[in-house]
Order: sequence, then structure tokens, then C-alpha cells
Amino acid sequence: MNVDALTGGFDRRDWQEQTETDDPVRFAMIGVGWWTTEQAMPAVDAGDLCETTVLVSSDREKAADVAAGSETVEHAITYEEFHDGVAGDAYDAVYIVTPNARHLPYVETAAELDKAILCEKPMEATIERAERMVEVCDEHDATLMIAYRMHTEPAVRRAKDLIEEGYIGEPLFVHGNMTEPILELVPDPDQWRLDGELSGGCAVMDIGIYPLNTSRFLLDADPVAVRGTVASVQEEFADVPDEHGAFQLDFPGHMYAVCTASQNAHLDSHISVLGTEGKVRVEPAFYPWDDRALQLSHEGTTVDIDFEQIDQMEEEFEYFAHCLLTDTELYADGEHGLVDIKTIKAVYEASETESTVTLE
Repeated sequence: MNVDALTGGFDRRDWQEQTETDDPVRFAMIGVGWWTTEQAMPAVDAGDLCETTVLVSSDREKAADVAAGSETVEHAITYEEFHDGVAGDAYDAVYIVTPNARHLPYVETAAELDKAILCEKPMEATIERAERMVEVCDEHDATLMIAYRMHTEPAVRRAKDLIEEGYIGEPLFVHGNMTEPILELVPDPDQWRLDGELSGGCAVMDIGIYPLNTSRFLLDADPVAVRGTVASVQEEFADVPDEHGAFQLDFPGHMYAVCTASQNAHLDSHISVLGTEGKVRVEPAFYPWDDRALQLSHEGTTVDIDFEQIDQMEEEFEYFAHCLLTDTELYADGEHGLVDIKTIKAVYEASETESTVTLE
């Protein structure tokens, strides 16, 4: 195995031609929680192609306090004012990071205001609302991208390259896991993730989507059938079906993925693809504060693959902005996100009925 060939020549931004702009994409951040203030806004500030100019919150004072610490934010407005079009001239795109079941209204308004939309995954709490998101964006010819960080994560992109270059032979099995002790990370028993109506689910919906969607990305395929089991054991998870979840995805060509997720377990994330001639593994994989690691096993040898560690959120925002500035078709549109919602709901159905659920 030629290690030099594996570690050299990888362009983490092969999606980007030389892009410079004096008019960066201006974002309105919808939802001003910790993810926005600690992850999204710093990532946008660090990039070259976008900036945050508007903050939208239920609490004007909170948004104004955050805005006071930013050199680029011009307006702090309420959700109602956003729907009324206030400060509409101050932004070009929205980043939606509200609870899952509250994504749709902001997508509808942004589409009507002719704004591009970057929406956190999962895209909505139900299939019907996710389908409506796609419909309204089609009606207004609005750009909609679902925010999957792994699509621009260098470790995952390099793993995909190695698979496509044949280093593992024909891919057969994917094993993926994402687990966390959510009540230690966010010590609030009343948080929206534990409210079934707001979240649409818990472990599989919130973090099981990472191994699910990354499996799709690495295999360049969509699942055709699902089996799964979910359970809520502790009292704090009584309002959601899945404190823990495990599910199998059947892909065309006799490829399979086994994924596990928990909101009440040791913090861990990894994904591996085993083929007829080798294996690639990313571990840690999904948490943005971890340094990712990529390993390839082939012909009896295992090597660690070098790549540049990056801020996952910065890459995601820069990719989205690049596509807007260059009028490039982007990956992970609403139809892509809809596949995940249908698959996750099939996991819940499979668990309830103890059967295999076929996906259309």
C-alpha cells in the first residue's frame, strides 16, 4: 500500500474554485441558543464568504446582548418581526436552529422573502411538515440546504474518496454510533429534545441521523428497507420513544448499515465501512469539538491517514455561501433531508411493529 499516495493530494475543499468576494453572504440567525452563539457565529466570523448581520429570537433583550458583542450584527429582532419582514434588506440567507417542530414557519417566511435557507437537521419533526418545506421552497424557487456537517468534514470526505478509489474493494457493511449523556451536556429536564412534539423523536432523531446520513454519503446510496428497536427506560425520557435506539438499513446491492444512538450513554462517535478488501474508520467522527481520526486497513496493513483538522461549522457555512455566490447546485437539498425523515420514522414504525419497513 502506497502510504504517500494516501496522505498526499487530498483537497478538503475540492468543491471550491478560487472564490473571493467583497459582498459576503449576510446571515440572519434564527434562534440564539448556545449552538448559535458558541458554534455558528464564531464559524461565520472565521470564514471569508459570509457574515452574521441579523439575530432573531423570542427574547429581544437576549438577542441585543449577543449583538452587542458582534462587530457585524446590525439588527436584533423578534420572531414576530422576522415574519413581518423587519430588517429584510439586511440579510441574504437564514440559518434556522430552532427546535425541530418549529423549522417550517421560518422556512415559509424566508422563502416568501426570497432568502436562501440553511436549515439544521433533522429538517422537521414529521414527514408531512418536511414535505411542506420542500413544497414551499419549490413554489418560491428558494434555495434550501439541510445542514449536514459531515458532507464537508475532511475525514469523512477522504474516507469517501478511499472507498471510491477501491481501497476497501466492494463496500458491504457500515457500522456507525453516536451516543451522549444529554442531561449532563444540557442539564435541563424540560429541554425541547425530551419533548416528543417539539423534537419528533429523541436519540434516533437528534443524533442517530449522523450515522444514518453519513452512511448514505459514504455509500452514495439511499436505504430501501429498515429494521430497528428503540426504548426509553429512565423517567426523564418518558415523553419520547427513544432514549436508546439501534437500527439496520438495507441499501441496494446488498450493502447494509447498522447504527446505534443514545441520549443516555457514554459520549462516543464513530463510523466505519467494511469492504471485500479492507476497511475505513473515522473515530472520533461526529462531535465538532473532537479532533477526527481516519484509519485505513488494506492488504494486511493499517495506516492512519493525515488530513487537516478544521472547524466543521466554518466549512459548512463556507460551502453554502460558495454555492450561493457562484450559483452552484448544492448538495443536501430538501429532498435529500426528506429521505432521512422518512427513514427515521420507519425506524420507529419498525420498532413498534417488530417488522421490516420498506422505504418508497
